[in-house]
Amino acid sequence: GDGCGHTVMYQDSGTLASKNYPGTYPNYTLCEKKIQVPPGKRLILKIGDLDIESQKCESSYLTIQSSSTLHGPYCGNVMPVPKEIILDSNEATIHFESGSHVSGRGFLLSYASSDHPDLITCLERANHYTKAEYSRYCPAGCRDVAGDISGNIGEGYRDTSLLCKSAIHAGVIADELGGQISVTQQKGISRYEGVVANGVPSHDGSLSDKRFIFTSNGCNKSLSLEEGFLSKSQVTASSYWEETNEFGQLFQWSPDKAWLQVPGLAWASNHSSNREWLEIDLGEKKRITGIKTTGSGSTTLNFNFYVKTFTMNYKNNNSKWRTYKGILSNEEKVFQGNSNPGDIVRNNFIPPIVARYVRIIPQTWNQRIALKLELMGCRIMQANSSFTHSMWQKPSQSTETSLGKEDRTVTEPIPSEETNLGLKLTAIIVPILILLCLFLFSGICICAALRKREAKGLSYGLSSAQKSGCWKQIKQPFTRHQSTEFTISYNNDKETPQKLDLVTSDMADYQQPLM
Repeated sequence: GDGCGHTVMYQDSGTLASKNYPGTYPNYTLCEKKIQVPPGKRLILKIGDLDIESQKCESSYLTIQSSSTLHGPYCGNVMPVPKEIILDSNEATIHFESGSHVSGRGFLLSYASSDHPDLITCLERANHYTKAEYSRYCPAGCRDVAGDISGNIGEGYRDTSLLCKSAIHAGVIADELGGQISVTQQKGISRYEGVVANGVPSHDGSLSDKRFIFTSNGCNKSLSLEEGFLSKSQVTASSYWEETNEFGQLFQWSPDKAWLQVPGLAWASNHSSNREWLEIDLGEKKRITGIKTTGSGSTTLNFNFYVKTFTMNYKNNNSKWRTYKGILSNEEKVFQGNSNPGDIVRNNFIPPIVARYVRIIPQTWNQRIALKLELMGCRIMQANSSFTHSMWQKPSQSTETSLGKEDRTVTEPIPSEETNLGLKLTAIIVPILILLCLFLFSGICICAALRKREAKGLSYGLSSAQKSGCWKQIKQPFTRHQSTEFTISYNNDKETPQKLDLVTSDMADYQQPLM
């Protein structure tokens, strides 16, 4: 059967593993995959793990075939396997074959183009590095690779956590694309709180000597904690549920209770169907980078309501609703929500949503649709004016420049269309106004000076007395007066002065130069 296991391949990077990895691969199986990067670039491969049961690589082995070179065969007990292989072409064929065996994990490898010499595999952990700050490139496909992480984006991650899987959990990169990460190591803390984010579970962790955090652009703060945000924003819904308890008390699960910062009940729809929605008006267009959701809450023990999956719609003023779609597909993206009513789950938008209005549309739920949420992001001007580490790379464009394996890579976000238009208009209008003001001011000053000279009886030329007006006077040649200056003449045969004459010539009156 097919001996290929976990496989994610993107145009610039990817991850490939044998079947059942890290469990035992099947007997008598074959896996053959062709991998490639864009033309004109070289292919870099890194083998993260290799455990193939074989003595001489006869029936079970791994080979890498490029256009001109065969690398391998590699197996568990023969030659040492190189950790990095740089090919002379942009494509290669991975061939894994197995015979009869008892144990063996198989293999896991990652690849990228030569644009990313700082490539790492999905299995590298933060405690493999000693530097306080460093930058590395994570390949696509690390989310579902076996390995634990502990911590969260707020407090940081335990240094035993997998680097690339933690970056996906933090929303720094997308699993479908991979990307550059910038890491800062800090002193550890006594306890790490685990949460679910972007489909990746993080576990609680104990005291560690070190922890690491990811450098981001700062556009991941709570929008609802902004000054006056809750009063300016408006929350509406397709419907909401009203409940009367056994004592005759009326409880309204209204849309205004949907914010995480508002204690008590959540928003709950009156009906349970895919036509229900919760809409938020942010008051102005903003950059939305993520959402946190929870259910009816741990305080309402009588209810077990929460949303399992949901989709997102967004729009701006006088525009139609648009569906948020996946990075590599044209289909609407379904976000993984909650698995219980009390825990908070985070999902990041890569790329971010830039809109004023957003709608959350539940797709599946438990018992009844109920939701509390918090939006994360920033104002558009804040995001445009900061230099940030890359949080997302477009599929067709690399936005970062690598300065070496140990150098940090920094990118500048692309400004929005509104900002670009304002900057262009400012760059054109302001210099014109300044030049116009200087021209008028200079003309006034010159005219005043010339009139003052006329009043004193000083003439600028013979024809100036017959003409009136400042500009006509300026254009006339000025009269030179008698003065004395020295002239020295030279003989062609000797380079010594032959005569020194006093010659009378005209010298101009002092005239202030025009601006």
